[in-house]
Amino acid sequence: MVGGGADNAIIAARTRFGRPERAPSMLRPMELNGTTAIVSGGASGLGEATVRALAAAGCQVVVADLNEEQGKAVADATGGVFARTDVSDEQSVQAAVDAAATAGLPLRVAVSCAGIGWAARTVGRDGSPHDLASYRKVIDVNLIGTFNLMRLAAAAIARTEAADADGQRGVIINTASVAGIEGQTGQIAYSASKGGIIGMTVPAARDLAAIGVRVNTICPGIIDTPIYGQGPASDEFKARLIAPVVFPKRMGTSAEFAQLVRALIENDYMNAEVIRFDGGIRFQPK
Repeated sequence: MVGGGADNAIIAARTRFGRPERAPSMLRPMELNGTTAIVSGGASGLGEATVRALAAAGCQVVVADLNEEQGKAVADATGGVFARTDVSDEQSVQAAVDAAATAGLPLRVAVSCAGIGWAARTVGRDGSPHDLASYRKVIDVNLIGTFNLMRLAAAAIARTEAADADGQRGVIINTASVAGIEGQTGQIAYSASKGGIIGMTVPAARDLAAIGVRVNTICPGIIDTPIYGQGPASDEFKARLIAPVVFPKRMGTSAEFAQLVRALIENDYMNAEVIRFDGGIRFQPK
C-alpha cells in the first residue's frame, strides 16, 4: 500500500513499552464568548480597539482607564463595565480586577495597553542630566503598571475552573514596543520601560504555566492613532515616520493590533512569545 511505511512509522511512534499511546485530542481554542476580559488603557487607541474586538467576540470587557468620560463611553458602547484605574497603584488595579472577577462570567483575559511616552536624552544638549522623576514616572506607568495588572489578574484567573483538557485558564497579553528592542535617541526612559515588559515575557509564562495561563507580548511599531493629530503638518510628520516601513508602506492600525490580540488569545499554542507588529520597520538612531 502506498504510504504504508509512513503509516507504520506513525503507529510505532505512538507505541511505547508495548502500550499504545493516546493520540492528541482536538481541543477547542480558548473561547472568548461568555467570558470576561480586562483591558488597561481601554478608553482610547490600541486599548479601545482591543475592547471593541473582544466585545464583538462575545466577551464582557472591563475598561480600565483614568479617562472616566471616554472610558464610560467605550464601556457603554460595547456592553462592558468601566473601572477608573491608575495602573501604577496596587489598590486601584485590584479594584478593577475584582470588578472583572465578579462580573458573573469567568475572567479569562487581561490585556495591558496603558502607557505613556517621554522624550529626553540621558544628557541634554545643555549638559543637564535626564530628569529622574520623569524616568521613574514612565517606569511606574509602563513597566510596573503592566506587571501590576498581570500579577493581580493572573491570581484572579487562577481561581477559575480550567477551560479545557489542557488545564488552560486564561491568557495575558502585554504591550511593549519596537523601541524596547531598538530604542531611538531620546527614548531612554520609554525604551527601558518597554524592554522590561519584553524581559518579563518568558519568566512570566514559565511562572504562570502552573495555573494554566499563557503570556505573550506584542511590540508595535508605528501605529496610526490620534496622538499624531491631523492636517498638513501631521501628514508630513507621518510620511517621515512611514519611510522606513518595509511593507505595507503605511502606518499600522489599532484594528490590526486588536486582531493580533484576538489571534494570540485564540491560538492555544502561542506562549512566551514576543511578536513584532511593525510592517518590517527597523528604527534608525533618530
